Amino acid sequence: MGTVGGGGRSGTMKQLNVGGKLFSLEASSLSLSLSLGSPSPTPTFVDRDPALLSAVLAAIRSPSSAASDFPARVLLDEANFYGLHAHLLAALSPPPLRGFSASLASTLCPASEPFPTALAPHHDGSLCLAHGAGLVTYYSSALDHHTTFRTHLHRITSLLQLPPRLAVLGSDSAPGLHVYDFLDGEHVASVQWSDPTDTRVSKAKVVAVAARPPADVADKNSPILATFECPHRENCILAVDPVTLKPTQEIGRQSGSAAKSSAPGRVVHLPALGLVFASSVSSGAFGYSGYMRLWDIRSGNVVWETSEPGGAGRSSRFGDPFADADVDVKQQAIYKVCSKSGDLAVADLRCLGNDPWVYMSSGPRGSAGGYGSVLCCHRSQVFVSRNDGLEVWSRLEEHRHNTGELTEQSGIKERPKSEGIDERFYRSCYVDTEEDAKRGMIQMIEGGGDRLFVTREEMQGVEVWETSRRAGSISLS
Repeated sequence: MGTVGGGGRSGTMKQLNVGGKLFSLEASSLSLSLSLGSPSPTPTFVDRDPALLSAVLAAIRSPSSAASDFPARVLLDEANFYGLHAHLLAALSPPPLRGFSASLASTLCPASEPFPTALAPHHDGSLCLAHGAGLVTYYSSALDHHTTFRTHLHRITSLLQLPPRLAVLGSDSAPGLHVYDFLDGEHVASVQWSDPTDTRVSKAKVVAVAARPPADVADKNSPILATFECPHRENCILAVDPVTLKPTQEIGRQSGSAAKSSAPGRVVHLPALGLVFASSVSSGAFGYSGYMRLWDIRSGNVVWETSEPGGAGRSSRFGDPFADADVDVKQQAIYKVCSKSGDLAVADLRCLGNDPWVYMSSGPRGSAGGYGSVLCCHRSQVFVSRNDGLEVWSRLEEHRHNTGELTEQSGIKERPKSEGIDERFYRSCYVDTEEDAKRGMIQMIEGGGDRLFVTREEMQGVEVWETSRRAGSISLS
């Protein structure tokens, strides 16, 4: 006889006869159709497979036990019938992601054309994966394969998951931002950047799409932010209404005639501050160059910017420009990795000045510099790819003094760097082993829920990194 509780106070137990096998479950945890009914000494008969319910209960009781003989999708469908979907989903989800104890848990490899071109994880741990010639595969929050469909695009380079069932796509081979229903594989809408007063604005392709802010820092109507670039390099960040899928605002329009006005390759929405972060990085025979800017989403004005090498707000480390940058939305901090030294730098968004950067040097394996490094902020941790591995930086504790608030006009209140972030409260370690690093240099890093998704150059599939339930790790706080 199987039992499971509802997670709250003990309530009335309900007996079920599932295909000839008796189960006893708390009535409050069952679906409405099974929990109702007059009390009877005879168990309620359910004409379903008892082996499936046994597997569901076993997974709920012991999440770290051996894998079931049934696919996760089958178990979730069965749990949904009994009203146990939330219990099972929680059991199948990994524990909180702690970078210093994370490890490779699995590899997602689509059956056809398995080379990834873009990733779009969601906060529930699900993943939309673009691969091959315009293919999109959706994996549920239990990482079971749900669907694969082909789009009209030749190659997808930008991807965003818009719950409950939409995927927003951009391509470097075709103009426009395109929306698909990833459950049905149907094209829903296309968004084009146009300006009847400017003939240069035509056939604009999407360079980047901003990830959706977490639900606890933004509402569901937060705009979709996408960078558009025309053949003549005219570019802007276009805000799109997620309900009507219509453009609502242009932000940061630039001519693109110089490196400091090229299209941003990364866009991050900071709804709590009313700001949009944008960065652009280019590399060549003479090294890296790029810029970072903060735009006020209400006025469309630049409130802070820096460019490397040289330019306004430049770093004190002249000759060591950043290779990649990202923003920790919750902790309101900008991170960058230096291209030559490989050092990590952080700046407090609430006390930005002319040179706000605080630099931290890597550990023993961080001798390969930062060329080709990719950076990702997730779960208040910073993951940095290296030639020799995957490094994670964690903050030991909050060490902020009373910081100034954003002003209505400028957006940033300048404060001395000494009153901001202290590098002594950061620690780093390498997540992967040397054997992991030998699989190839990391190409993309994206975080979703309590998972980290990693792709490598010329490698098939997507690596899924999680913290093991057996790790026994403690939080750095």
